[in-house]
Amino acid sequence: MTTALEVRSVSKNFGALAVTQNVHLSLERGARHALIGPNGAGKTTLINLMTGLLKPDQGSIILAGRDVTSFSQEARVKHGLARTFQINQLFKGLTVIENVALSISERRMHGHDFWSPAWTKSDVLDEAMALLEQLKLESDALVPMQQLPYGRQRLVEIAITLGQQPKVLLLDEPAAGVPSAESHIILDAVDALADDIAILIIEHDMDLVFRFAKSITVLVRGEVLVEGTPDEIAQNAEVKAVYLGEKVNG
Repeated sequence: MTTALEVRSVSKNFGALAVTQNVHLSLERGARHALIGPNGAGKTTLINLMTGLLKPDQGSIILAGRDVTSFSQEARVKHGLARTFQINQLFKGLTVIENVALSISERRMHGHDFWSPAWTKSDVLDEAMALLEQLKLESDALVPMQQLPYGRQRLVEIAITLGQQPKVLLLDEPAAGVPSAESHIILDAVDALADDIAILIIEHDMDLVFRFAKSITVLVRGEVLVEGTPDEIAQNAEVKAVYLGEKVNG
């Protein structure tokens, strides 16, 4: 299989605190991979290193065979890497379709056209509506973002990232703040994405993780403790001891 994203021997220190230590992680094309670990394990830091928000002290980030370690966040997006955040990054004063259209317009480099807003271009609107339909959000297209339930706002954020046409999608706690009874909406949307997109999810909801992932990496104190299939992780005594405990068996 083709490697979509590879983290090679990456380390990051904040002063004397080692937050990421010699981490190796590889996502194949079409991967459905989860990154889990206790609070403070360094999961979001690792995502920030992958996306260019942080620069590693050592190691490299390889995207589709290209070393992007020195690339800016924007350059990595243009090369196919997109992410969501723990706290969504949405324009609350705009409608749902306007939020998605802005992402598409940026990808198409229409951002310089100040006199013609993104949502007035028919081709951009058509693409935005297609994404909303894909995520079953078409009925909310004209709803102002601040009026949308939080769980559906998380879906809009996914639509925005898909507007960048990513090859690799990093989802940082996509179900955070979503009532547990509605978390299946997020999972169903992610499951329906194109099978050639490599997806890495960080999530504390273990039910969601074990239903989504084909492979799981466990991070503890900035280091990879173990990687394996969901069954292997569920049966790993060390993982149970440091993180999962009775959640796996109960």
